[in-house]
Amino acid sequence: MTTQTLEITPDIISKHGITPSEYGEIKNILGRAPNLTELGIFSVMWSEHCSYKNSKNALKLLPKDGKRMLVKAGEENAGVVDIGDGYVIAFKVESHNHPSAIEPFQGAATGVGGILRDIFTMGARPIVAMNSLRFGKLDPRFREDDTKNVIPADAGISTKRLFAGVVSGIAHYGNCFGVPTIGGEVYFDESYEGNPLVNAFALGLAKKEEIVKAKAEGLGNPVFYLGASTGRDGMGGASFASKDLTEESEKDRPAVQVGDPFMEKLLLEAVLELLKSGSVVGIQDMGAAGLTCSTCETASRGDVGIEIDVAKVPQREIGMAPYEIMLSESQERMLVIIQKGKEHIAKQIFKKWDLHAEEIGFVTGDGLMRVKENGVTVAEIPAKRLADDAPLYTREEREPAYYKKAQAFDVSSLGSAGDLNAVLLKLLDSPTIASKQWVYEQYDHMVRTNTTVLPGSDASVVRVKGTNKSLAISLDCNSTYCYLDPYEGGKIAVAESARNVVCSGARPLSISNCLNFGNPHNPEIFWQLKKCIEGIRDACLAFDTPVSGGNVSLYNQNPQGAVDPTPVIAMVGLLEGREPVTSFFKKEGDVIILLGTNRQELGGSEFLKTIFNVKSGKAPHLDLKEASDLIELMLKLSEKNFLKSAHDCAEGGLAVALAESCIIAKGKELGASVKVGAASLTQEALLFGESQSRIVISVDAAHLKEVENLIQSFAFKYEVIGKVAGCELKINELIQVPVPVLSHTWRNAITGRMSATHE
Repeated sequence: MTTQTLEITPDIISKHGITPSEYGEIKNILGRAPNLTELGIFSVMWSEHCSYKNSKNALKLLPKDGKRMLVKAGEENAGVVDIGDGYVIAFKVESHNHPSAIEPFQGAATGVGGILRDIFTMGARPIVAMNSLRFGKLDPRFREDDTKNVIPADAGISTKRLFAGVVSGIAHYGNCFGVPTIGGEVYFDESYEGNPLVNAFALGLAKKEEIVKAKAEGLGNPVFYLGASTGRDGMGGASFASKDLTEESEKDRPAVQVGDPFMEKLLLEAVLELLKSGSVVGIQDMGAAGLTCSTCETASRGDVGIEIDVAKVPQREIGMAPYEIMLSESQERMLVIIQKGKEHIAKQIFKKWDLHAEEIGFVTGDGLMRVKENGVTVAEIPAKRLADDAPLYTREEREPAYYKKAQAFDVSSLGSAGDLNAVLLKLLDSPTIASKQWVYEQYDHMVRTNTTVLPGSDASVVRVKGTNKSLAISLDCNSTYCYLDPYEGGKIAVAESARNVVCSGARPLSISNCLNFGNPHNPEIFWQLKKCIEGIRDACLAFDTPVSGGNVSLYNQNPQGAVDPTPVIAMVGLLEGREPVTSFFKKEGDVIILLGTNRQELGGSEFLKTIFNVKSGKAPHLDLKEASDLIELMLKLSEKNFLKSAHDCAEGGLAVALAESCIIAKGKELGASVKVGAASLTQEALLFGESQSRIVISVDAAHLKEVENLIQSFAFKYEVIGKVAGCELKINELIQVPVPVLSHTWRNAITGRMSATHE
């Protein structure tokens, strides 16, 4: 075979992210030294982003089996869960962090495009998009210049630019494509400065028999390239995502792809029509690692080989080398294996939708991924060695130096918080807690007319047309808890997502996760990762919510340090035969009940961060039995239609949960008069502590006795704390704030910051 003439030097090997030992293994696999194209192929396929070589062993801890699971984590582009009556859902959450840090609009937009393709590649039509977004502090920092003038520091301004760009990119792609973006979460913390996290979620619906696998089969079956032309955008994106962000990362801007949502809409319709034609053997999105990944992975899954000729690949730039064509991550492209003799079907369908459908190769029986250019072989590698047999590492773990110090921190040493009314308003003004209306109003969340609970409630809900089913979805993670105690934080991330879903009346079914961490070569970072995974495992087992799939995103750090460990949990729940429950109070006179127990737990709270600028202390403890009992109790209350509202106690504690219950419904704000047993708690812990497994519910006064009897049958701790009444929020004579003041503060916190100028 021919080789490219460029000499493979140690410097070139290093720039491809290949270690000396890995290079030795590559030579053993090939029986010779690789050429440049082959080195590039190994580089992207053996990157962490594609191979999970630093995390796969730890991921084996996660539970993946369940009676509803049809496609398990790691088997295909997305997990598939049976929701009954012949319907299935395919869903996944995935990161696009580094691209969004470099080019926020396109990075976020193409993250949405990629996750949507993962769904419709499975044969499911996307019906929901959501996201989890993390940024640095939104407030500008100020510093003195050389003349002692106070001017804004770069951090706050940069966060506003990233935030605006990311939200705009998500809105652009989702709105143009025509999928409702129905919420998610937005979180602000200094650890994300310079390295925002952009995790995109999508869910699709299909009949069970419509699900298609990404597997190449049938010797001689033709391999087709579908969709947009290949360009030089997105070069080496998988490798780019598998290294730290540095001052030099701006030079990696070519690794950020450019998306076209209108073309993706055409691709969706063409692919779904093609899948229904009965001519498809297997199909895969050209996502991370582009043509390389889709080729070797479909071959590996089918225990076959694939031969392609890159000269037949549609190209939108002149003079592209095989290396560039194989590593490009241009968007809106698919690889499909067609049944021999039915090639004309694919061509006719894609001609109808004005898209490329080019035959570029065929299935072989030798297990090799063979790449040619005009008939001359330029790469030849065993497919399984690329897709399934990348090197696996078990990295060193070490408890971080900060851990014991944080655990020993005495919250009482901070003293009094002062005026508690002012504290509540300051918490409602905190961008992490405040209304995300500025974000949601940019998204079309009503397209396709299935959205029944709008963004802003604990979980967003969409109906499944033609059935009595609805799907409730929540994305959640408190990364401060994961920083202070990764095991507890991992458990809590799952539990809070489950509580959000059950607050809507839905039974939690399954999770997808996106594990965002720093550099795994740092033993303290790997310790965080392993402990979070152990926490997620234990919580998923307690709730019977297996992991259907997900993504690992490592190397999320910049020269100032790593992001806080952020294992984002996307929980999907099923609601049948009932209307969903929402978070806000409905009418005067309804009785307010607190399910769960208030404890002296202020460590890691938004209260400490916002009022004292302290991120320390013990994270709240989650009792898994108590948490799972609460899920079952809430389901029973929902089944009997007792719940007028339900709202999880999370960031900001009980006082914030009550305030939000008063004000979430714009134009329908209602006050509340509440008295809560304080026991031995400090005022601050009672109002703003973030103890777990607590939900504020409201019920019709006429049903109070029945509700109490039901709660008591579960032996679950609760307290009747007050009524929906008046136009103020009153709590224990500690808090007394007019509802319009609460509402104005909460609704304008982010909008005001984003519209402010700091010239």
